[in-house]
Amino acid sequence: MNLHQKKVALVTGSTHGIGKAIILELAKLDFSVVINGAKTENLSEEYYSELKSIFKTDIENRVLFVKADISNYDDRIHLLNLIKDKFQRINVLVNNAGVAPIVRMDILETTEESYDRVMAINLKGPYFLTQIFAKWMIKLKEDLDDEYQPYIINISSINRYTASTNRGEYCLSKAGMNMMTKLFGVRLADFGIPVYEISPGIIDTPMTKTVEENYNKLIANGITPIKRWGKPEDIAKPVIAIVTGLLPFSTGAVIDIDGGFHIQRL
Repeated sequence: MNLHQKKVALVTGSTHGIGKAIILELAKLDFSVVINGAKTENLSEEYYSELKSIFKTDIENRVLFVKADISNYDDRIHLLNLIKDKFQRINVLVNNAGVAPIVRMDILETTEESYDRVMAINLKGPYFLTQIFAKWMIKLKEDLDDEYQPYIINISSINRYTASTNRGEYCLSKAGMNMMTKLFGVRLADFGIPVYEISPGIIDTPMTKTVEENYNKLIANGITPIKRWGKPEDIAKPVIAIVTGLLPFSTGAVIDIDGGFHIQRL
């Protein structure tokens, strides 16, 4: 298999946290990987070393890092074109990029500026990024052999259904992503392109560091039946299950990776 027959995965928001964990697991499966971040200028030495331990001397051919803000149209097109130029294909799109409000505010005080920022990155960006990559996947399905099987995976949150009144804009963005999964799942089914959603619970990432003490107490008091923090690797594992074809009779489905948080209890 030559370079351009290697499977290629794009994971947005993958310079750290959940996205990085997904990238590393896909790399171990011999996917060429596209790492994306909106603010990071260069990958950390640690990250590069981890990738080099997987790809060895072929790292420059197998890894593409693109600084791009997916909420911006020109950046989305730039990202698409760079992947086309380097790899000529895309097999997996993981919509992982997301932000919390810069300042958590009660919904009676939330500003339009905060709302617009969160919705643009968490929902508008993934929605239109999926649109352009789905069109390319459809074309690749026509052009390539029967072994080409693309996947789209959205990373949402327990806030898709759990109300947090001090970050309403975040909740709305993830609720919207849940419907986005269904919409693209229906629309792309005729083309054989399944769409999945992974819904993380309380995960140990930079986003949760500011509320670590509060979550420690909640976990200790049993907010989740499995009494521990989730790890980024816990989210990466179901991605691997999906892209290795272990869920072939499913689309538009949500996989809860939340320590059982979603279970209603008395």
